[in-house]
Amino acid sequence: MAITYELIKTCKQTGARLGRVHTPHGSFETPMFMPVGTLATVKTMSPEELEQMGAQIILSNTYHLWLRPGEDIVEEAGGLHQFMNWNGSILTDSGGFQVFSLSDLRQIEEEGVHFRNHISGEKLFLSPERAMSIQNSLGADIMMAFDECPPYPAEYDYMKKSVERTSRWAERCLEGHKRPHDQGLFGIVQGGEYEELRTQSAKDLTSMDFPGYAIGGLSVGEPKDVMNRVLDFTAPLLPVKKPRYLMGVGSPDSLIDGAVRGIDMFDCVLPTRIARNGTLMTSKGRLVVRNAKFALDFRPIDEECDCHTCRNYSRAYIRHLVKANETFGFRLTTYHNLYFLLNLMRRVREAIREDRLGDFREEFFEKYGFNKPNAKNF
Repeated sequence: MAITYELIKTCKQTGARLGRVHTPHGSFETPMFMPVGTLATVKTMSPEELEQMGAQIILSNTYHLWLRPGEDIVEEAGGLHQFMNWNGSILTDSGGFQVFSLSDLRQIEEEGVHFRNHISGEKLFLSPERAMSIQNSLGADIMMAFDECPPYPAEYDYMKKSVERTSRWAERCLEGHKRPHDQGLFGIVQGGEYEELRTQSAKDLTSMDFPGYAIGGLSVGEPKDVMNRVLDFTAPLLPVKKPRYLMGVGSPDSLIDGAVRGIDMFDCVLPTRIARNGTLMTSKGRLVVRNAKFALDFRPIDEECDCHTCRNYSRAYIRHLVKANETFGFRLTTYHNLYFLLNLMRRVREAIREDRLGDFREEFFEKYGFNKPNAKNF
């Protein structure tokens, strides 16, 4: 099997899992945050910098790479790893989320989805089989099944039909997957906030024996307490000896709360996107370096951080670069935010190893300000 999971320890305080995922391009410890490299690049970062900061797996986007440069070119280059000079693990999403989020002109039917290219406007069609073919050509270690990602909120009847379609599409994905010996395919559990539908989706997918499972349809606008409630009843439905991936989640509080609930893998564009707006994650909460009060502040972004940015550059200098729209400023802010989350997950793994993740959560939330009324989030 291309992907296997090793459960190392369960935290006595919380039930969180310390594990290790083995892939054809190396192993990584979990819980793990995966930086997003949509177009075979994490914006402004080199693969060498990602490796330096401790990223062991990154995510790329099937939909965007299909449109440009095209999966044939990536395949001709030897696959994504060769194409982008990344030696670690890679996960590709199915393209389904972009189909549903980027285009208003779409039509979902049993065979797949008709929609328009968001760049050129041309008509396109994506099916479970086509999504598998593209991902087989891209050559990622972990592929995602093509699913329907419904909006929040959604009526029960709509969600029920969506879950049933996602299960049928998952079967077609398994049949269409041509490289199971060196690419693992994960199923995606849907069902919105409805426990009955999440249970049915998990039952359908676990019966197909995927090497890993994602929980989809969260972090799409629902309140944090709803997401945590869904995780409370969904994560236990998934096999203990296989990795669990919460899609599209990247705020510090949600990473910790997800780990507490037994999640192993996370991804999100949040740290890189807000970095380009001059917003930074620090040990004491959110810092918007564009603000005028930092013009003469020669301290590092975070005095408790030992990343390359914080060791070498001041808030005043980074503010100047960001205000001047200099690319180097965005490189520095992106490096810091990614390092912050990767280091946070290192600390989460250490806390699980020492059976104190519950205490770590309370300390972090207090310091970060998440326990305060009207706390600022991302």
